[in-house]
Amino acid sequence: MERDEAGQILARTQELIVEMARANGIDPAQMSSICFTMTPDLHATFPAEAARKVGWQFVPVICMSELNVPHGLPKTVRVLMQAETDRTPEQVRHIYQYGAVVLREDLLPADQEPQG
Repeated sequence: MERDEAGQILARTQELIVEMARANGIDPAQMSSICFTMTPDLHATFPAEAARKVGWQFVPVICMSELNVPHGLPKTVRVLMQAETDRTPEQVRHIYQYGAVVLREDLLPADQEPQG
């Protein structure tokens, strides 16, 4: 995120949750809940509104604030979806967009270099 602006937060969050669901073959009816976190430098809007904007009216959502820790990513929204799926944890696709650093290098494909 370049700016703490509601429009950008919502647009980027919508893009992220749609891609997460698509990449993992998840339908909103399979979702138990979605947790959104934002770094302390973002406060222009609730990212959970993005779920409503894509039509996920009945998915329980919550917004939380990230801890302000040294070397944390600035202006970052993170999303955790809990869903009923047949995929094993190893088959779940984790999505990182717009230069986000992969915090779990063990999840990187063998041919991808760690970032950061």
